[in-house]
Amino acid sequence: MELPEVGEKFLVRQASGLLDGLMEYREMMMAYSCAIKEVKTKFDVLDTEFHIRNKRNPISTIHTRLKSQTSILEKMHRIGCPPTLENIEEQLNDIAGVRVICSYVDDIYEIADALIRQDDIHLLRKKDYIAHPKPNGYRSLHLIVSVPVFFAECKKDMKVEVQIRTIAMDFWASLEHQIKYKKDISNSDEIIGRLKNCADVIAETDLEMQKIRQEMEKAQDSREDVETIFEKLKKFDVPIV
Repeated sequence: MELPEVGEKFLVRQASGLLDGLMEYREMMMAYSCAIKEVKTKFDVLDTEFHIRNKRNPISTIHTRLKSQTSILEKMHRIGCPPTLENIEEQLNDIAGVRVICSYVDDIYEIADALIRQDDIHLLRKKDYIAHPKPNGYRSLHLIVSVPVFFAECKKDMKVEVQIRTIAMDFWASLEHQIKYKKDISNSDEIIGRLKNCADVIAETDLEMQKIRQEMEKAQDSREDVETIFEKLKKFDVPIV
C-alpha cells in the first residue's frame, strides 16, 4: 500500500529532523571528547615537566570520562530542565570529566595552580573538599574549567570537570561509591559512621606521608656540596618521555 504524497513528505520531514538532531548531538559529544583530550594533554605535559625538574612524578594516573546519554537525560530530569542541546550545554558542567590521581596532597594544589595559570584555561568554579570535606568524609579538589577546542572552521570553548585527589582519597571514594549503592543494609547509620572514620584516618595518613617525603627531601638538600652536585648531574640522565 502506497502512502499519500502528503504522508510521504511528512515522514521525510520527521526523519530529517531526527537525523539533524542526532548529528548535532554527536557533534556536541565529539566537542566534549576533544576537550577531554586537551585537558589531559595539559596534565601530561605538566607531569613531564615536574618529572624532569624534580625527578618525581606528581601524577600517578589520569582517568577520563564522557557522560553517557542515559546519565545526561537522568540528570536533566532531576533538575527539571528540558533536554535540549542548548540546555544540556548550559546546565551541565560534568559531561566531560578528567580525574587526576596524585601521590601527595601538596601535589594536588601545585598541579591545579599550574593548570589554572595557563592563559587558555578559564576557571569557572572551584570546590575544595580537601580543606572542607563533605559530611561523609569525601575529599577531593573539584574544578570546572573552560578550554578552547579548535576545529577546522571554528573554535569552541568547552566545559570540563576536573577532580584531583590522592591515591588514598581515590581508594576511599571508589569503595564508598560501591557500598552506598548496596540495598537493604539494616545498619546503614553505623556503616556511614565507619566510612567517615576511615576517611579521617586516610586523611591523616596522607598528611603524614607528605611530612615524611618533605623531611627526606630536606635531608637530601643538606648533603655535602660534592654529593649534592653529583645528585643534580644524575638528573640529566632522566629520560624525557
